[in-house]
Amino acid sequence: MKYEEKVSITYIQTKGKLPRLPFVQMKEAILGKNYDLSIACVSPLISKKLNNTYRGKNKPTNILSFPLSKKDGELVLDLALIKKEAPKFERSYRRFVGFLLIHGMLHLKGMQHGSTMEGKERKFLKKFEL
Repeated sequence: MKYEEKVSITYIQTKGKLPRLPFVQMKEAILGKNYDLSIACVSPLISKKLNNTYRGKNKPTNILSFPLSKKDGELVLDLALIKKEAPKFERSYRRFVGFLLIHGMLHLKGMQHGSTMEGKERKFLKKFEL
């Protein structure tokens, strides 16, 4: 049986586009080859609604992570907010998206904020030259 790479990207009510990044390689390094990852790029309005529904915060957020099972999950990105926030974090748009994808995938893997997660983020940022 041949393995099929599983990363799907969907754009919902947004004009933004993801920068070129090694999505499959990032997913495989962090989540494994057999993980099915969905990335949804949404408008600030959808981001705000999801953030309010799932986190009780009535504002848009740059990324949300939804683990669906041990081998399946979704990341939701608000590209407009990410583009606006990138300079605040002294990163280019591409590097900030890359960081957030790594951050979100680590959450899908079950990690919580803290020094262990930050160490893993640094490791993957270096690996993918972000």
